[in-house]
Amino acid sequence: MSLQVDVRKLDLFNKMAKEGSDTVADHLSQLTGVDASVRTSQINFLDIGDVKTHLGNDERIGIYVELTEAPGGYVLFVLDPDHGKRLAGQMMGGIQGADEGFSEMEESALQEIGNIMTSGFIDGWANVLDATIDMTTPSLLVDDTATIIDSMGGWPDSDLVFVVDSHIVAEGADIDMTVYTFPQLEDLVAMIQDIDLDTDVAEDTTASDLL
Repeated sequence: MSLQVDVRKLDLFNKMAKEGSDTVADHLSQLTGVDASVRTSQINFLDIGDVKTHLGNDERIGIYVELTEAPGGYVLFVLDPDHGKRLAGQMMGGIQGADEGFSEMEESALQEIGNIMTSGFIDGWANVLDATIDMTTPSLLVDDTATIIDSMGGWPDSDLVFVVDSHIVAEGADIDMTVYTFPQLEDLVAMIQDIDLDTDVAEDTTASDLL
């Protein structure tokens, strides 16, 4: 399939990143009781072999869902274990968690947080794409990021991966997280192509032109 996109539709990629990230920041504000904001939001086209390098390999909490409808792929929330403990504590009303690792209650709280966050993020995308996007139940892992990526599986056959990463911070609660989105590139491009801007298409570009 062609990855050509009307050049005037390229801003839709930025709108998707902004809509999804802003919704997550709003939800994080509600969960922590302090203002959260999107510090950075970037779009990257990476060779599939470079994804792990892009994410680093520190121990992190990974909460991810698979999108079961177009554009498919995954949404992954990554945060430092200490920040995850603080966030779970906020969700649990200040109840003390485990001294080492995470208690079942903390893990349950983090999965619920993941459900809230991913639902909000996907709703932001769906608004831009004018579509309904369903997802699986969130999965939670505490491990190095390379292992978390491997556990997701289901990577596309394409050598090129479209990655949206957004850094979201709640400074008053000392919590920050990064949201990584890995949609199926061809399905995403097809959805973008189908959006009617009520203009004549005069010029196309391709994903590789943005590298």
